[in-house]
Parts: sequence; structure tokens; C-alpha cells
Amino acid sequence: MNITPGKLNKFTMFKLPSAWISGVRVKSINEKECVVTVKHKWINQNPFNSMFWAVQGMAAELATGAMVMVQIKNSGRKISMLVANNNANFSKKATGKITFTCSDGHLINEAINKTLQTGEGQTFWMKSVGVDQSGDIVSVFNFEWTVKVKN
Repeated sequence: MNITPGKLNKFTMFKLPSAWISGVRVKSINEKECVVTVKHKWINQNPFNSMFWAVQGMAAELATGAMVMVQIKNSGRKISMLVANNNANFSKKATGKITFTCSDGHLINEAINKTLQTGEGQTFWMKSVGVDQSGDIVSVFNFEWTVKVKN
């Protein structure tokens, strides 16, 4: 069974309801890149009439984590995944439709292979960049993912 944007969006509805209600949606995904969008609206705004930083974080994390899920599934092995650290920078008010793109899928396979070979947990950083409809960067999130083969 392939992991598709539709299946991931259904997953968020049942397993990540706050992301679903906030409007976080996967638009495209493959092993190299994932694109996630979220539109500023009343349910996800802050008091300054822009998108709440945590909503941006949910979309940014999903853009990275969905690719980790795909590559774990493709390995055919039981591997745990968890965010160990993250940081973010905000450069502009997030209004309108924000698109988060992560193109760091190439980093995942090496970590999965190493944890399968050694049995030890592996970490790697992935970046997700949020841009508005004008193409301006509104935020950049970095997530340190850990993967470890389950015994």
C-alpha cells in the first residue's frame, strides 16, 4: 500500500485532529520531497491576526515526518521515529495560504540503513520552509528526527 497525500490527510483526521481542524493538508509526497499547506483562518489565528506559530509547526513537522514514515514503511522493518529537537525562525506574518516544503528526503535512508545495521538510534536534521502566496518566506523550521530499529 502506497502512502499518498489522501491517506496522510485521512491519517491526520483520525490521529492528529488538531492539525486536521487547523487545516493542515499534505499536497504531494515522494521519497525526496513533501509539500504541506495550511490556510490562515479564524480557527488557527493568533491575537495579531496571523497564523499561530504552533499551526505552522504542525504543517512544517508533517512535511518532514511524512517522508520518514514513507521510508520506514518502504524498509519493511519496524522502526520507531521521534522528534528530539526543533527550532524555528519567523520572518513575516503568516497570512493567506502557507506552503511548507521539505526537500531533505535524501537524509532519511542513510539513517534507517545505519540503525538497521547497528541497532543503535540515529539522528538527522530536516528543514521545512514555509512560503506565502507571494513566494515570501514566512518561517523556517528545523527538526531533529531520531530513528531506531525496534526489537
